[in-house]
Amino acid sequence: MAIFITGGARSGKSDFAERYAMRLAAGAVYIATSQIWDEEMRQRIGLHRSSRAASGYSWRTIEEPFGLAETLQTLEEQFSRAEQRPAVVVDCLTLWLSNQLLRLEPADGKGDPASAEANEAVQTEVTATTKEIGENPDTDPAEDPLDGLVDQLAAAVAAYRGPLLLVTNEVGSGIVPAYALGRRFRDAAGRMNRKLASVCEEAYLVVAGFPLDLKKLAFRLEDA
Repeated sequence: MAIFITGGARSGKSDFAERYAMRLAAGAVYIATSQIWDEEMRQRIGLHRSSRAASGYSWRTIEEPFGLAETLQTLEEQFSRAEQRPAVVVDCLTLWLSNQLLRLEPADGKGDPASAEANEAVQTEVTATTKEIGENPDTDPAEDPLDGLVDQLAAAVAAYRGPLLLVTNEVGSGIVPAYALGRRFRDAAGRMNRKLASVCEEAYLVVAGFPLDLKKLAFRLEDA
């Protein structure tokens, strides 16, 4: 059973995912997609690890910033014959996407004068700007290699048979980024969230600590 969990920064989505996992299985695998870029990130990761260790619940941590689809395929093979499968928590998809995006970007940042600023902003998911622009993406979605990576991940999620919880950020509700890389990330994240939510049995939006069941609340045109 795949479960999609989204929300804004500090909304409580990760806490909800971990508590839900504890209800679903006797133990869990935590797939962390973050990379340590600075001391602040090191401290954040350390706090998360300490919190899980202090919970009294059996957590096994896998650090995987890129190969999520491959990791899920490996875990599916590993647990396929297990009598009691652990829950798997992926936290989070937006960091995984930003890792992939920055790996695809030229190292010298040619073609985007705001590349250095944009790279830092994507890593921290900061999209603050006062410039409003249109909704048309800078990159044709049909040509964006990020979508191919998302398709591979969606296939691995659909094929995974155990309890799987995917945590992701809702990044499209704020101000439109002023730079091309930031807009590409925002648009790719929106497409990724739609794709992954569509292959999950459950989907939740966490707001101020309260999870809302999106699939139960969703209006369906076919029922109108």
